[in-house]
Amino acid sequence: MPASNAIPHTLTIAGSDPSGGAGLQGDLKTLSALGTYATNVITAVIAQNTQGVAHVHPVSAEAIREQLDNLLDDVRIDAVKIGMVASREVAETIGEALSRHRPRWIVLDPVMVAKSGDTLVDNAGIAAVRDILVPLADVITPNLPEAAVLLDTQAPRSPDAMEAMLPGLQALSAPYVLLKGGHLPGEACPDLLATPTDSAWLPAPRIDTDNLHGTGCALSSAIAAHLAHLPEDAGHAEIVEAIGAAKQWLHRALDASHRLSVGHGRGPVHHFHAWW
Repeated sequence: MPASNAIPHTLTIAGSDPSGGAGLQGDLKTLSALGTYATNVITAVIAQNTQGVAHVHPVSAEAIREQLDNLLDDVRIDAVKIGMVASREVAETIGEALSRHRPRWIVLDPVMVAKSGDTLVDNAGIAAVRDILVPLADVITPNLPEAAVLLDTQAPRSPDAMEAMLPGLQALSAPYVLLKGGHLPGEACPDLLATPTDSAWLPAPRIDTDNLHGTGCALSSAIAAHLAHLPEDAGHAEIVEAIGAAKQWLHRALDASHRLSVGHGRGPVHHFHAWW
């Protein structure tokens, strides 16, 4: 636990994005913009840009283990965001390291499906994320295709179908589940938050923008940053408030994304909208 006047330390465990909008680079921007000292462990070198993913070059589990052990032996980490995990061996490595050096908060964004619909993780990796990392997490943030992969079912196409999916996701043992509804049609962009005691909709109007690259990475990192700022004795209400504040921050980052002009595809959100 940091001293009351200390800047929280955060960690992102994720793949890279050379265009800077998603993955490791997007996480570092989000965590920094929200007032934490951001550290990182890279899990994959990804050849991609705003138009799509060309190739994924996984980092070996041994290299990931060495990164984690050297960092966690030295730097206090208050909150971790876990992104892309490409294999069972990598999931096991991350799970072992975080169990030994347990941070106060773990947020898991189960990055399994690309915007194109392509699955990024093999079946063994999917099972490992579900069985090892989800129970370790305090908050998971699947979008609808990712939730469908976790539960081996079809992605919901309505708010009612989202609600019907919650019991299965909660049974995976993460205390807080933020099911993101951005894939639903319509003018609203509703997310559904399940907690140990109840569930609630977190509504938001859909912003008319193509700058959607890295939105999931930004939201999960924003949750980690807000949680890192909480006091050690934070309770349920404060956790829910932190998750809601992260969603509001992302909404503002999307609303300001027109101020950027990056690439020829789906541009990034404006991580530093409050600063630039």
